[in-house]
Amino acid sequence: MGDRILVAGTAPVEPDGNSTPGDAAAQARRCFAIILKAIEELGGTAADVVRTRMYIVDPADADAVGQVHGEIFGAVRLAATMVVVKALLRGEWLVEIEAEALVD
Repeated sequence: MGDRILVAGTAPVEPDGNSTPGDAAAQARRCFAIILKAIEELGGTAADVVRTRMYIVDPADADAVGQVHGEIFGAVRLAATMVVVKALLRGEWLVEIEAEALVD
């Protein structure tokens, strides 16, 4: 077993602190970019991710967010959960994502 990396509460936020504009897919791409950067800074890659949790506010966004998840992780076999929640911290956020990786 390797080192465990937990990246929690990743929201669609740009470097300037503003929310990522666009639909749920665009926001999910931004969340995953933040997550993967954090994991890579600690020596991991997307292939090391073993679990993701995706929180969405509109069930209609499930397919779009799931498609982005598939684009990012491809053949990586990981546990993934998607949950519909009433709201996220900022009203303009459509998705928030967390991930767990195990790095040897």
